[in-house]
Amino acid sequence: MPSHTSAHSDQAAHAANTSSLPRRATKIVATLGPASSDPALLEQMIRSGVNVVRLNFSHGKAQDHIDRAQLVREAAQRAGREVAIMADLQGPKIRVGKFADGKVMLEPGQKFVLDAARKELGDISAVGLDYKALPREVKAGDVLLLNDGLIVITVDVVKGDAIHTTVKLGGELSNNKGINKQGGGLTAPALTAKDMDDIRTAMSFKADYVAVSFPKNATDMEMARQLCNVAAAEFDHKPGLIAKIERAEAIPKLLEILLASDGIMVARGDLAVEVGNAIVPALQKRMIKLAREHDKVVITATQMMESMITNPVPTRAEVSDVANAVLDGTDAVMLSAETAAGKYPLETVIEMAKICHAAEGAADVGLDSDFTGKTFHRIDQSIAMGALFTAYHLGAKAIVAMTDSGSTALWMSRHLVNVPIYALTPKVETQRKMALYRNVRPILMDASSDRDTALTQAENHLKKRGIVQSGDIYAITCGEPMGAPGGTNMLKICQVS
Repeated sequence: MPSHTSAHSDQAAHAANTSSLPRRATKIVATLGPASSDPALLEQMIRSGVNVVRLNFSHGKAQDHIDRAQLVREAAQRAGREVAIMADLQGPKIRVGKFADGKVMLEPGQKFVLDAARKELGDISAVGLDYKALPREVKAGDVLLLNDGLIVITVDVVKGDAIHTTVKLGGELSNNKGINKQGGGLTAPALTAKDMDDIRTAMSFKADYVAVSFPKNATDMEMARQLCNVAAAEFDHKPGLIAKIERAEAIPKLLEILLASDGIMVARGDLAVEVGNAIVPALQKRMIKLAREHDKVVITATQMMESMITNPVPTRAEVSDVANAVLDGTDAVMLSAETAAGKYPLETVIEMAKICHAAEGAADVGLDSDFTGKTFHRIDQSIAMGALFTAYHLGAKAIVAMTDSGSTALWMSRHLVNVPIYALTPKVETQRKMALYRNVRPILMDASSDRDTALTQAENHLKKRGIVQSGDIYAITCGEPMGAPGGTNMLKICQVS
């Protein structure tokens, strides 16, 4: 096992193994990387609360991702849990080129050139560009932000392929650091040729979700869906699509992007660089609310437990950040470098799970007001809402959705309620996809085509797992005929004998 999983991690692993983890509604997305690729460690992370594993396609070759997906599936199997795999596409590379010494130190007031035509390695005066179109998209007076906004330069003049700038805020600039334009406005397409290849790779191992970087509008997401569906057709698969909201241009188009996706990611890093840090918390709340209102999933990401890359405990501010996202109703909170490259990947997952659980205990349940003035035009959606309402007011132990596609469970999960939702499905792909839904515990179960037999099987399944016992009340939804997608038309309230 790698050195970072020392006695400290072994202790955490033991704690995670021996204590029964509290029931938690909010899901945890963890990024796989060098720090978390040990099979035993990854298994412990899944046992300790990881629901979705993110594969970052900005790093590694196709075979690396195929191998990592296999690693995840095997670790999940050993842990006795199904997790979703999210393939996160790199998107357009709007970056500086490489430096002769790997990096330079830029001082405020100095002149610096970004040169799209430059072939040689960069130095203190100039550097090449990965994004060759940049000189055509900026003008004198524009502000460019390098390395996540840590370095700020102002455009003085554009001469051909060379952008002449003055450094306003200096610092160390190293190879391939990102470039953002303050206020947005760069036209790079959301899907590159590399992304199209990566989609084919992701579909070969049936990635459950594909995260699309830098979409500007619904068209970007529609194109991504078309590419995914074509690539996945031979594997009889359809992934969910997550739009990463990280461009200034995406904000006015938020609703159309959301409606063209299965969910969104509040990607606070690039977004903050483009629109300014101060605006992001309010945008985050708005995005979470909008996603829930339109029956979409939402992931809150970037720097959630950043200090745990090097420290064994989070800061108080990070604890508040994670808790606030949970209180706002996010489906999932995401870890990036914390689990991909940090010293304490397992401890970070355990800490995050604890914070989520504590915050959920303080959340307000406003189910009655959720339904005020609402009308439901679909039978299956009405049944889902009826199950929620009835279970909540009866104080039921569980809500059970027998679902083929997962839609019923998704609708139920859009409302904050303290009753756990158990989604029983015969399809492993549906089970994995539901791993991202808040307050949904997906369970694989083949059910009889006879309704009464299926209901008995479901109750036995729940009893065997210790979810319900004698005297408990639970609500169950299913469809007749059994196994027809979109056919949920029955709600039954049961008491365990």
